[in-house]
Amino acid sequence: MPKAASIEELLKSGAHFGHLTRRWNPKMKDFIFMQRNNIHIIDLKKTQHYLQDALDEIQKLSRAGKTILFVGTKKQSTEIIKTEAIRAGMPFVTHRWLGGMLTNFSTVRKSISRMEEIERMKTDGTMEELTKKEGLMLAREQEKLENTLGGIANMGRLPGAIFVVDILKEHLAVNEAIKLHIPVIAMVDTNSDPDVPDFIIPCNDDSARTIQLVSSQIADAIIEGAAEREAHQEDEVMESAASEAKEDNEAPEVKTKLRSRKKKSGDAKKKADEPTVEPVEADAKESTDEEE
Repeated sequence: MPKAASIEELLKSGAHFGHLTRRWNPKMKDFIFMQRNNIHIIDLKKTQHYLQDALDEIQKLSRAGKTILFVGTKKQSTEIIKTEAIRAGMPFVTHRWLGGMLTNFSTVRKSISRMEEIERMKTDGTMEELTKKEGLMLAREQEKLENTLGGIANMGRLPGAIFVVDILKEHLAVNEAIKLHIPVIAMVDTNSDPDVPDFIIPCNDDSARTIQLVSSQIADAIIEGAAEREAHQEDEVMESAASEAKEDNEAPEVKTKLRSRKKKSGDAKKKADEPTVEPVEADAKESTDEEE
């Protein structure tokens, strides 16, 4: 079971720093410990508690074979989100959220197919047959598609959940997920509405160190859940193989018994069919004595 970061680790990463008091969302009142220098300070005990809940849910989804989509287009989060998503083997969006990326997924898949088609044209030499202008236009189109859709190129279906760094910045992604009833796990700062996501992690969503700490823990939970799933599948395969081997070992014994039983019944039948030979020597001797 994944364990949430300690309060000391959260403190070192700057997870406790909220926004200016004038920019707060009143719904975050329960998660604010105090204010200092007109800045709200987040209660890290609650951060740790909610982070643990989020990790447990992520691990459960990963164990069930669900895909977790990482979303973070803020400048300080793009490389971190990309790195952790790749490490966990999950799709990601770090450039720009295209409207309809979830709600119009079939159309997005067509754009991904177009991106893959251009890549094939590069490898099979088709691109060399085009004019310089056509090749340049295709290269620009591919770059644009790669930036926007490269992270979800291997996502063949809608994700089981999305992990979001900032629900205000990624409001389009959050709204689409809510429409499709896809669970949202999100980092929420003091200026956010904690009622929007399904699972919240109240913390500083502007600090690169905090984003690194939380996203790495999310990735670890995914990896751990996937490992448990693989171990469970291996156990099922082993049990199935052992069961089949047991059946194979028992089957010859049954056949042998049947064969021996048939053999015995066959011998008895053979003896019953043989003609009975009566002793004639004694009768012959008696008839000889009478003649004399």
